[in-house]
Amino acid sequence: MLVLRPTAKLAKRMGAATLPCDAKSTGRLGDWYANLLYISRLQIVLAVSEKTLLPAVLRAKDVAALPEFLPAAVGEVLSTIGVPQVAIERELREMEQVIFSKTANRQVLGSMNDFADLLACYLEDPISLLEASLKVAESPMSMLGMEDPIRATLAAFSRPNLQLV
Repeated sequence: MLVLRPTAKLAKRMGAATLPCDAKSTGRLGDWYANLLYISRLQIVLAVSEKTLLPAVLRAKDVAALPEFLPAAVGEVLSTIGVPQVAIERELREMEQVIFSKTANRQVLGSMNDFADLLACYLEDPISLLEASLKVAESPMSMLGMEDPIRATLAAFSRPNLQLV
């Protein structure tokens, strides 16, 4: 199960009702936070894993279908950074059932603001959204003890996890 936590702005645009909930995502990357950003002439969604801050940047053309498009974007980022395919498939299965909830972690929201600033710089040049995701993911983050989201994600997938066996 995936707990998707859109910002109020994104939830309104999606037409999604968000309620406080105690449920937690069952995947290794935890809950996902998402925000709608306007950068240059692009409308994008920045989605970030609560546990590792791994970002996935998607076009915002059909935000109501974000739960359908997010797993593919996450899978592409995971594959590119070297997560084994079997682990990716397991994580994406955990993302099939989606619950919407209110944002609950101010540190993640603050990190997303930092990522938005970086994206504004990176997207000035013509690069793909995957490349932008990866560039942002290379940034050391205080929430991760100055580790970057790529290393934090690879570490999360290298640890045994009895829930997913």
